[in-house]
Amino acid sequence: MAVGQQQADQQSLFTDDFFYFILRLRKSRIQSVVARVRRMYPDESPEQQARRLIASTKAISFAAGGVVHVPSIIPGFGIVYEGVGFVAGTSILTRMHLYLVLEIALLFGKDIDESERVKELAAVVAACAASAAAPVAVLAVSLNPAFAVATGALAATAVSRAIGESAIRRYQRSTAPEAAVPAPAKG
Repeated sequence: MAVGQQQADQQSLFTDDFFYFILRLRKSRIQSVVARVRRMYPDESPEQQARRLIASTKAISFAAGGVVHVPSIIPGFGIVYEGVGFVAGTSILTRMHLYLVLEIALLFGKDIDESERVKELAAVVAACAASAAAPVAVLAVSLNPAFAVATGALAATAVSRAIGESAIRRYQRSTAPEAAVPAPAKG
């Protein structure tokens, strides 16, 4: 691949800055986590290693997804505190899922600076937004805050699993060896 093409496939400096300053993505952290997983489980395939990352993320998602909505069950806690907790918790869960996708990409030998990752990360942000909205909808319909807490925990866990599994499928497909094309018969 030519140097010009490589540079064209890389994320822009603006995108890098956006990920770093706004979304607080630390690519060095992603690289160190992947290196650690590879050291800890050297005999496992990238898929198996990725499933370990997903399992860890799911456990944190379950707790965080529920905790985000706990203020809604405390009478008189105030809508401001609920809103602040919701926004902060959703931000943390989104960032955690962005890390997960980039870690899985790196496990499968993908360049985390490649512009293709931007589209994938945008899809993660959309999935996290939908996950965060589910408990709010349950709360609006049921008027029982306890259901919002449970729904939040389950929705965050389901999104972690869906995002992780989707990343595994995507990167497996893109790293699978191309099917051998038979040479045309000479005749």
